[in-house]
Amino acid sequence: TSSTPSNAKRYEFRGKIVSVDKQKKRATIDHESIPGFMEAMTMEFPIHEDWVWNELKPGAEVRADLVVDNSSKDPYWLENIGIVAAPDPNLPPQANEDAALVGKAAPDLSLTNQDGKRISMKDFRGRALAITFIYARCPLPDYCIRMSTNFSEAAAQINGDPELKNKASLLSVSFDPENDTPSKLKAYGLGYMGKGATELGAWQLAVGTDKQIRDVADFFGLRYEIDQNDKTQVIHNLKTAVI
Repeated sequence: TSSTPSNAKRYEFRGKIVSVDKQKKRATIDHESIPGFMEAMTMEFPIHEDWVWNELKPGAEVRADLVVDNSSKDPYWLENIGIVAAPDPNLPPQANEDAALVGKAAPDLSLTNQDGKRISMKDFRGRALAITFIYARCPLPDYCIRMSTNFSEAAAQINGDPELKNKASLLSVSFDPENDTPSKLKAYGLGYMGKGATELGAWQLAVGTDKQIRDVADFFGLRYEIDQNDKTQVIHNLKTAVI
């Protein structure tokens, strides 16, 4: 039985499962265009129904109702899931990309931060570093907006703790160098820090050349590409790492 709020909007949804996260109850799906709401893209969707996690497999084709309600904990989710085509049994199993990174040395970044200063991974030695990837124009509440909210809140905690200030740093790397100049990233970061903020403190935002960003993104398993239907938008997954 659906418990959808009466003010929620609903859209017909079809797509192919890319990956599933049973623990977080989310599935990454390559979905078709949703008329009146969004173009075709690959993104992650919450699914609240418990039964699906024993049935959803990468490669399966599904139809569902996409529910959108900005007043809910999850501003959007899928319900009334139906599997319309089973996955190809010949597909290889998914690799655990996160586990493959454990114990590997991170590449030495060469980027420019929000103050126009060149930075590299060496600058963070001796500290715990959390690194994530964003682009300033991202409109999705559960993607870059959530990452930047999380990082700004963590930065406020670190900045206010004399011991943590020397032990932890945060870095958001933009994968939209054409738009995200250092000055724009600084304004973006300060906007998340709150009204009247003048310093980011433990949080830095950085950008580089296409190749520099692609190299570090490939290492961490971030995938991104320009949306050919709307070139102001970037189709991407999410990756955050602690080093």
